[in-house]
Amino acid sequence: MKILVVGGGGREHAIASALARNRKTALYSVMAKKNYGISKLAEKVLLCRETDLPRIVAFAQENGIEYAFIGSESPLEAGIVDALESVNIPCVGPTKAAARIETDKGFCRRLMEEHQIDGCPKYRLCQNSAEAIAFINEHDGDLVIKPVGLTGGKGVKIMGEQVDRAGAIAYAAQIKGSIILEERLIGEEFTLQAFVDGTHLIPMPLVQDHKRAFDGDTGPNTGGMGSYTMPDHMLPFVTKTECARAFGIMQAIVEALARTGHPYKGILYGQFMNTAKGIKVIEFNARFGDPEAMNVLSLLTSDLSEIVVRITSGTLTSAQVTFEKKATVCKYLVPEGYPDAPHAGDPVHVGDTNGAITYYANAEERDGSLVTLTSRTLAFVGKGDTLEAAERIAERAAASVRGPVRYRKDIGTDELLKQRIAHMKELR
Repeated sequence: MKILVVGGGGREHAIASALARNRKTALYSVMAKKNYGISKLAEKVLLCRETDLPRIVAFAQENGIEYAFIGSESPLEAGIVDALESVNIPCVGPTKAAARIETDKGFCRRLMEEHQIDGCPKYRLCQNSAEAIAFINEHDGDLVIKPVGLTGGKGVKIMGEQVDRAGAIAYAAQIKGSIILEERLIGEEFTLQAFVDGTHLIPMPLVQDHKRAFDGDTGPNTGGMGSYTMPDHMLPFVTKTECARAFGIMQAIVEALARTGHPYKGILYGQFMNTAKGIKVIEFNARFGDPEAMNVLSLLTSDLSEIVVRITSGTLTSAQVTFEKKATVCKYLVPEGYPDAPHAGDPVHVGDTNGAITYYANAEERDGSLVTLTSRTLAFVGKGDTLEAAERIAERAAASVRGPVRYRKDIGTDELLKQRIAHMKELR
């Protein structure tokens, strides 16, 4: 079976690694920059913009690709699924219209409102910065300021936490195009991802991501510095009832999209906030999270290639999806200056990874050495019977790397988890 993976980050390396466990799967890759890990797994690699649809379609046809797995959001926004499926190559990924659940935040909120889907925060869709600034000036209370389009996980500013009212106005003034202003939610974030075949949703283990750049949840937002899962696939500050409600919201989203004539196939990512008033939706993504994909795919015990077939044929059942009952901790290493002024071109040397799983992201090989580029460099996933055991493996691997890179030492630690539990207990 020939499967094309589109995207060249750590998330796509995790996808490729999971697919490669099936020895009958031949991997092909399209990515903008050569991923050190994916290139070692792929039969053939096309280096081009991931939104260059004519080149990607031609590459797929020339190589007899049977299925495609779309890893990143930009090609989804460009309509890569529509283009590939027009030449009879089924995809794990939604069409351009269905992908608007991620690529157009205004569309997402309107869909939730029109179909009376739970968990939608109070919001205001502003057509331009002037309208947004006027609302910020008039509004009594903190707001979250979001550009409507894609921002790579780094475009959100939280008034009352990251910026004051003057800072919120200054940020809104910089944004081109439409802006979403939402009520500021207080609680604990968690991620629920699901495989979707158009009708059926099969959930994955709950994950908590860490967006802030530095230990203690300080510094600017990033694409994600790391994440963890628990052995029971839950999180200690999310009850089974709350998890079921989040899953129900995702089911309602898929049903609403189907009713609007845009059935959803692929990976649906729900980022939720567990608040004193219940579950609220922060956002949906139309693909795996990065780093969350590395946690759940490291635990996947079933055949991802078979899941690809089942998703694209609309025949997915829970019997085809199984995960190890273990904890995982993912720690991302990033170049100096990340995310505001990342320094590229520095060599890094990986030492003894101590049994951790290594996923390469934004790094390249030069003269036999691995060097940093301008985004997250590589990630280590520790897997263990307990969170403590998993964190220890990931920490030792991360600490083994020599070079001008850094990582968050507190991700997956007992101390940080206790803070999460205490925060949620206080809110309740």
